[in-house]
Amino acid sequence: MEKKNQSLQPLIEQMLRILGEDPQREGLVRTPQRVDAALRYLTRGYHQNPEQLLNDAIFQEECSEMVVARNIEFYSMCEHHMLPFYGRCHVAYLPNGKIIGLSKIPRIVDMFARRLQVQERLTNQIAQLIQKVLNPWGVAVVMEAKHLCMMMRGVEKQNSFVTSSAMLGAFKKDRATRMEFLALIRSWE
Repeated sequence: MEKKNQSLQPLIEQMLRILGEDPQREGLVRTPQRVDAALRYLTRGYHQNPEQLLNDAIFQEECSEMVVARNIEFYSMCEHHMLPFYGRCHVAYLPNGKIIGLSKIPRIVDMFARRLQVQERLTNQIAQLIQKVLNPWGVAVVMEAKHLCMMMRGVEKQNSFVTSSAMLGAFKKDRATRMEFLALIRSWE
């Protein structure tokens, strides 16, 4: 991985020239700087550490009922075309003596979303991290997204959604648990 402080600006200027633009045109003079800053922001998840992100927000608690965080909006970048995909994420877990601070679930989603991604990997990374840090009876993650690489190029299907899921532990093994989760994430639409 390249060093964090290397500038992308010369590459953006070169790209503008190759595309037939003049990087010195008034509207484009600061574009390389803005694109550099935007790309760093959109990929900041590479520089986040899960342990620091969780910041001692795991607590001992004798709770065994399903915990669901739903409709967590996310924005990511397709690693194949470097175009955005965005949508909502639903996360559930069945505590096994430990719970996580609720604000940490959207932070986990953002940490993995703010990288070059494919939706399938993103879904699994969220589930695997929650499984690793909490060791719950089960974890479920469902992501629904619109992909600009499908909407504005290629097949050009503006109304398509992609849904991906990761089911671990009881959510994978027990149909009733899985169905309860799926009903809960649909109940407020």
